[in-house]
Amino acid sequence: MHSIEWPAEYLPGLTDNFVSNEIIVAGLTVAAVWEKLIDTRAWPTYYDNVSDIRFYDDGGPCLTGGSRFRFTTFGFPVEAEVVEFEPPAEGYPARIAWHGWVEGDEKQRLDVHHAWLIESLPQGRVRLLTQETQRGQPARDLSHARPNPMLNKHQDWIEGLALATRG
Repeated sequence: MHSIEWPAEYLPGLTDNFVSNEIIVAGLTVAAVWEKLIDTRAWPTYYDNVSDIRFYDDGGPCLTGGSRFRFTTFGFPVEAEVVEFEPPAEGYPARIAWHGWVEGDEKQRLDVHHAWLIESLPQGRVRLLTQETQRGQPARDLSHARPNPMLNKHQDWIEGLALATRG
């Protein structure tokens, strides 16, 4: 199985917070999951922790390489830019990642790298992996919360994506 490709400054274990969520399901295709994931209009229909999605530069509603957008999640207004965009291709996993940030002083500033990997597995299975690494005081605060809200909400997102794709 493949893994997320991390920029050096966001390498898990060297940041303030990291979560990983993964499911493997049968009966889906990478292409179908990909189409549902890159269409931000669908996000609020299967993930209740996202709102106010807006694009810059006449972009959207579907993510593409270099897309600049903003959204609200975990109560934070996140600015984001797609920094990795590899649609499904035979023999390769689909990949998308965005750098996100919340402006502010040292107590409010947040920087994240959120990545997704979707790949075909033998016997008609699809693996969905999402991981996020974060830097900043809000990330340190989230990392100590129990239950872990980021881990739980990203699990909701990945499971919701699979269910929405299944229809």
